Amino acid sequence: MNRFNGKSVLVTGAGSGLGRAIALAFAAEGAYVVAAGRTAASLDETVALVEAAGGSAAAVTADVTDSGQLAHLVQESVARSGGLDIAVNNAGLFRGGVPAADIEEADWDAVLRTNVTGVWLAMKHEVAYMKEHGGGTIVNVSANLGAHHRIRNAAAYITSKAAVSALTRAAALDHIDQNIRINAVSPGASDAPMSLRPGESPADRARRVKKENPLGRVAEAEEVAAAVLYLASPLAGPVVGSDLVIDSGASA
Repeated sequence: MNRFNGKSVLVTGAGSGLGRAIALAFAAEGAYVVAAGRTAASLDETVALVEAAGGSAAAVTADVTDSGQLAHLVQESVARSGGLDIAVNNAGLFRGGVPAADIEEADWDAVLRTNVTGVWLAMKHEVAYMKEHGGGTIVNVSANLGAHHRIRNAAAYITSKAAVSALTRAAALDHIDQNIRINAVSPGASDAPMSLRPGESPADRARRVKKENPLGRVAEAEEVAAAVLYLASPLAGPVVGSDLVIDSGASA
């Protein structure tokens, strides 16, 4: 399929995990992908994988907690690819392991700053460009932990992702009349480093999830990417303010 021929796509948190899978999936369908993140080396690996598969991509370093860097990121994305048709705000941070009242203030601030304020800042600059250039599509990566599901000892992350789900819906209503369509995906445990518990191997995770999830397995990163591409595609034209849960039935 070549649903995204000629489209320009920005993916934050594209240096590994779901972000890398999303970048590869868009490039495989004809998009020019700008892979963004904080670590140049991992972004360069993503770009090399895209190019090895015959796609086109560029790497731009940016910290989503810094508004100035995000403004520069959008400018660089437009300069590299000729526009900004689609943005996927995937960058995120997980810190857990203690009850809510025992979270260190610095950890709380870091998680909320990255996961909530980072998404808002990214949309702020993406929307500013899109509304002056005919519109666009934004997909935010939230999580099933938050609005849909809770576990113990992850309160900062759960709070941040519930906020992303709510922010997505609010922003979708605010900007649809500017031809900017905004949605979210909420993955559960998936084949990405963030779903591994401390000291846990992928094999350990597979055994744990087989007992925990109704489907009995994690989602493949490519399966989550496929959902993102659907929401960004013309086939999802009437889908506005949705939050698509992809968690193997954990929150059913």
